[in-house]
This record gives sequence, C-alpha cells and structure tokens, in this order.
Amino acid sequence: MPFYINTKHLRNEIEYPRRYQSQSLIKSSVVVFLVILLFLLAFKPFGVYDPELRMHYFFICFLHALAPALILFIYFRILNYFRQTRNEMQWTLLKEYIYIGLLLVLIGITSFLMRDLLYTNSNNWSWNYLFEEIRNCLAAGIFFYFFLRLSSFYLESKKGSPFILQFIPLEAEPEKAALLSTLFISTQVKQDDFNLDINELLFAKADGNYIELTKSNGSGITTEIKRISLTQFENQIKDHPHFFRCHRTYLVNMFKVEKVSGNSQGYLLSFSETDVKIPVSRKQIDSFNNYYEELRSKCVT
Repeated sequence: MPFYINTKHLRNEIEYPRRYQSQSLIKSSVVVFLVILLFLLAFKPFGVYDPELRMHYFFICFLHALAPALILFIYFRILNYFRQTRNEMQWTLLKEYIYIGLLLVLIGITSFLMRDLLYTNSNNWSWNYLFEEIRNCLAAGIFFYFFLRLSSFYLESKKGSPFILQFIPLEAEPEKAALLSTLFISTQVKQDDFNLDINELLFAKADGNYIELTKSNGSGITTEIKRISLTQFENQIKDHPHFFRCHRTYLVNMFKVEKVSGNSQGYLLSFSETDVKIPVSRKQIDSFNNYYEELRSKCVT
C-alpha cells in the first residue's frame, strides 16, 4: 500500500497558535521545563555513566530541562518580532513542524555545547556526541511535542468549544435584502465621507484609524482605504446585522462566506471571489458558531 500524506491539510492556513504568542510564551516555557525535568528524573532515559558526572544528577536534569525552555522562549520571541515587523498573518501545520524541527536541532546543539560543563569525558567535542545529542533531542522532542499537543487538544475539548463540521453558505433574508443597499458613511473628516453599497462588501480590515474595505461587484475585487475606525464603521452599519466582528481587526459579511476551515485554535473564512482568508480568533469561536446558527435558522424559516 503506498504511503500517503495529505499535503493540503498541512498547507491549510490556521490561526497562529496561542501557545507561541508572546503573552503565552512564559507559560509554555514553564510547562516544557517541568515536563522535561520530571521525565528525566523519573525515567533516566539516556545512558549516564556516573563517574563522568561533574555534579549531582538532579542538577544535570535541571540544566537539561532549563536549556530547552529558555531556547523555546527566545526562539519564538524572535520569530514573533519578525512576524510582527513583516505583518505576517499566514501560519500552517507544515510551517509549525518545520519551525519545531529547527528548534529541536538548536536544542540538540546546545546540549552538545553544555557537555564540558556536565561531564568529564575526553570525547565531549567529538562528532559522535554531536550527532547523539541532536538525535536524542529530536527523538525526545517529537515525543514531547505530540504529547503536549494531545494534552492541549484534550483540555480544549473539555471546554466544549464546538466546531462547524459542515458549513453551508448563507443566503440573504428577504427583509435584509429589502434594506437600502447604499449607505452614507460619516468619517471624522467631512470631506472623506463616502457612499457604500453594503451588498458588495466582503470584509473590512482595521488599520489604525483607517479601514480597508474589500468589495466584489461581480466583475472583480476592489479595495479602498477610508479614514474611519473599524468600531465607528461597525456602528454605522448596525442595521445590517449579518456583519460579524470575527477578530479585533476584521469585520466580515456572513452572507459572503463560502467555506470555514480550522480547529479549536481558530477558524479561517474563505470567499468564492478571492483567495484571501479571514481569521476568526479563538475567543470568538463560540460567538461565531452561535451567530452562524442564528442566521442559518432565520434563512431556513
């Protein structure tokens, strides 16, 4: 039987995992430190020749657990800085696996460089030990990575966050279609006020005191930048409740969403008119699901 990998699943965009975000890095690093320390003390997984130890085995385990935790923290702090500087939104499982693989290799090299501090062995600087440290780190790291991912998935599922298994695109209700489609939008500066055909709007994206409007008129996609905050804009189109604030920087037309993908970490909304995908933040998942079901029930009736 041929070996098959679903590369489409690996390349599907997902929201950047909370565990790697700056506000969660300390917690993630502490969890990694404690799990590795307890594992090393409980199982003593790799062969250790006691006469070579420069210090008590507990302190060696402590350093072997501390190094990965610190590297994890610094590694993703740097990655987050560059992602923020480049305004990079895209994240996939494939990208995560690559970054985790590079992280494990880096931890293995660090463990190799620590050998003179921990062991009295004349071959500490040999290629054999370099390979052994990287190999051991990859083997243990992959095990811990999937263990922590499964634990995280279990805890998330216990919270009861539902996931839309089958998303059926919504159709505009007759009463919503009867509303005036052209709205007059007031901005902070009178000469920047504008008219908007609300039925053409796919989504709005916040950019400081400006918003970026992405519209489809049937013949193509257009993007306009207007001098108004997303919250002010949202308040002015409240008579059209099918617009949902799915993310702090995005407001989306639920009637234009063609497909929903993702998991308990967040959704991605797709449109038939464009390849751009809009994130639904993790804290908005329940609200999105409930709002979708509410709109769907109204459309059906």
